Amino acid sequence: MPAITKLMCANRGEIAIRVFRACNELGIRTVAIYSDEDRLSEHRHKADEAYLVGRGQRPVDAYLGINEILDVAVQANVDAIHPGYGFLSENPAFARACVARGIRLVGPTPEVIALMGDKLAAKALLRRPEWPPCPA
Repeated sequence: MPAITKLMCANRGEIAIRVFRACNELGIRTVAIYSDEDRLSEHRHKADEAYLVGRGQRPVDAYLGINEILDVAVQANVDAIHPGYGFLSENPAFARACVARGIRLVGPTPEVIALMGDKLAAKALLRRPEWPPCPA
């Protein structure tokens, strides 16, 4: 798998700052997204590039706009997206949309995210005798 050279953090605040700090240490360029209300937030200024999303929307809604966020990711030519936590990190639709656009998601696959969102199915999987899977 090719190395990540440019990463977007689809989150805000301290979460994004920590992701950007790690990327900086690894020599990875960074892209921030921000809402109108976060235009002065520190995470915006810690990234190499920053883009406004959800113009005129409440902050939470701005950070949940999957299509707009992925449009920005494509425009910024990122290799990968780190969802942080909350917002999009537990959303299998976001993970599937990243895959469909050819953008690597830093996190579990869409299938795993969907499975872990279904607590009964996740518990059933963990009770199976062949769990955890062993590498071949």
